Amino acid sequence: MSIDKFAVAGATGRLGRHVVDVLTERGYQVVPMSRATGVDVITGEGLAEALTGVDVIIDVASWHASEQEAATEFFRTSARNLHETGRKAGVRRIVIASIIGIDKATAGFGVAKQVHEELNLSGPLPARILRAAQFHEFVGQLLDWQQGEVAYIPNWPSRLVACRTVAEELVDLAIDPDAPAQPAPGTPIPEIAGPRKEIVSEAAGLLGARRGIKVVGVDNPGLPDAEYAAGGGLLPSPHAKLAGPTFQEWLDTQP
Repeated sequence: MSIDKFAVAGATGRLGRHVVDVLTERGYQVVPMSRATGVDVITGEGLAEALTGVDVIIDVASWHASEQEAATEFFRTSARNLHETGRKAGVRRIVIASIIGIDKATAGFGVAKQVHEELNLSGPLPARILRAAQFHEFVGQLLDWQQGEVAYIPNWPSRLVACRTVAEELVDLAIDPDAPAQPAPGTPIPEIAGPRKEIVSEAAGLLGARRGIKVVGVDNPGLPDAEYAAGGGLLPSPHAKLAGPTFQEWLDTQP
C-alpha cells in the first residue's frame, strides 16, 4: 500500500519547515499542522480535519523552553492527541524526532523527551523514532538566549547537524517499507548526526564573529545534565548515520 499523504506537526518550526520542503519536493501531499495553519496539537483544534485521509504523521512539534514539568505536559498532551485522533482517522503510523543521548538524561527537557518517546512507543499508532544531534541552527539559539556583547557557551562536544539533513532522514524513515513498525526491544533507535565532531562553543564563536558577539567557552554552564553533556553524552552511537555539511560549510551558505 503506497504512502501518499503526510501531516507534519510543528510544520512552521525550525525543523518542520524543512520536513515540509522535503516532502513537497518528493511529490507527496502535505498537510502542515501548526497554530499558524489553524491546527493545535494541544487543544485539538482543527486536528481531526487535518488528519483526514493522512497516511503518516511526522511529529516535530516542540516546547519552547527547558523547564521539565511544562515540557513534559506539552509532549504528553500532544502525543495523546496525535495518537488518538490519528487512530480514528486511519493514520498508519507516526514518526517523531528526538535527541541523541536523551535516554541518559536526568533532568530538564531531556526527561520530557524521554516521556515523549515512551508515550509514542506505547500509543495505539505504530511509532518510529529518529534521534538527532544538536542542530546547526541551535547554535544561533544559544546566542539569542544571552543578551549583550559577550555570550557564555558550553564547551560541549557534539556532531552538529543541519536541520535539512535531519528532515531528509526523517522522511526516509517514514517511507522505508523495511523499517520495523516498532523498534524491537534492545534494537538501537536510529540516529542522525553531522560529519565531524565539533565543540559547541567553537561553533558559536564562528557565528558570534558574524554578529559582533564575543563568545567565551565555559566548562560548567550550570545547566541540567551539564556534566553528562561535557563528557560526550551528546555524541552519537556507533550505529549513527553521519551526513550533511559541517557547521562551517553550513554557515557559509547562510545569508
